[in-house]
Amino acid sequence: MLMLGFAGFLGLLKIVLMALAAFGLFDAAFRREDAFRAADKQNKVFWLIILAIALVVSYLFSILSILPIVGVVASIVYIVDVRPALKQVSGGGSGWGRRRGGSSSDGPYGPYNGGR
Repeated sequence: MLMLGFAGFLGLLKIVLMALAAFGLFDAAFRREDAFRAADKQNKVFWLIILAIALVVSYLFSILSILPIVGVVASIVYIVDVRPALKQVSGGGSGWGRRRGGSSSDGPYGPYNGGR
């Protein structure tokens, strides 16, 4: 009974770690390449490869081995260090289409007045 509960806990932990790596991978995929250079972090391809490997390793290997732990560390480094630097460089926007106020007719240089 105890082993069944432990296996269930490890299964849930594996899903959480995969979700962490997947979030980092998708977030890095939607960031601009020049934001990585401007934030003085590794380039976008580097982080995409690292986070993809972290996702695959966390899926294939047991959570008790060393490779998923390395993948989790890489995912946490991206989310805690690189992602905030990218958000700061790119103006605080997340790249996911969130609006921060303003009218629906606002353009990149102010409100659109219909050519008047």
